[in-house]
Amino acid sequence: MTNRILGIVLIIGAAFTALYWWSYFTAGDVMVSHERWYTAFEDAFPFADGWMALCMTGAGIGILGSRSWAPSLGLLAGSALIFLTAMDATFNIQNDLYPLAATNDAMKAEIAINIATALLGAWTIAACWPRRSAD
Repeated sequence: MTNRILGIVLIIGAAFTALYWWSYFTAGDVMVSHERWYTAFEDAFPFADGWMALCMTGAGIGILGSRSWAPSLGLLAGSALIFLTAMDATFNIQNDLYPLAATNDAMKAEIAINIATALLGAWTIAACWPRRSAD
């Protein structure tokens, strides 16, 4: 049951990633700032987030189907989740963005995304590591 939940959450997480970027490029609702220094950083993420979402989708499908390759893809997804969280959190700390959450809804969402991706990354790695192939 826990593996099934993880598989579903990974697929939903990948879908949310796509929705985030759709909003970013169409409405801009998820942008904490519209200043160039901020958008230059964010504009560097779609390719990496696409890789993460692809790994999440594959891992989720593999986990739901009990495929032998699912743990390996899950480790790729979990690692991408942790790495991208670290990059985003580091940028937010270095640019003093977290305090903006007091008045900025996009920053509140950014904090939720940081927490969710860190937790999902850790959960995915913890679930997949013991099941990886020893080949």
